Amino acid sequence: MMPRLPLALCCALILAGCGGLRESRLNPFNWFGRSRVVEAPVVDTTVAPDGRQLVADVTLMQVDALPGGAIIRAEGRAPTQGYWDAELVLRGGADADPANPVYDFRVFPPKGEAAVSTPQSREVAVALYLSDVQLARIRGITVQGANNARAVNR
Repeated sequence: MMPRLPLALCCALILAGCGGLRESRLNPFNWFGRSRVVEAPVVDTTVAPDGRQLVADVTLMQVDALPGGAIIRAEGRAPTQGYWDAELVLRGGADADPANPVYDFRVFPPKGEAAVSTPQSREVAVALYLSDVQLARIRGITVQGANNARAVNR
């Protein structure tokens, strides 16, 4: 009975010391930091062939680690209510950097007239799953809107 008490106390101290890993780069939940606003590059804001437009402002972007990959979550604010069917679309082309992909935050505009109302009522959310294989070569991720962009780096 006596040897178990010191052993239990040692285990409790070791586990309490593991809290420092929360800030460590060894912890996969810290691979991507907080998003930051980056200067929006000049982008073609024309309507995509399927009719979707870039969301006006990207207000939130974060990368959440999961077993086997990560989820990119983004929220944007549209100019009016009624925007729908949001999607993060990988921007391609000859100048695309596979280590720092840029995703366009695309949404369909409302059909007909739409009210402006409160900012919360104009928010649109979207998510995209990336596997560990896709994340292996990625160093940073950018989500682009019409007026701004948000980015995270490893």
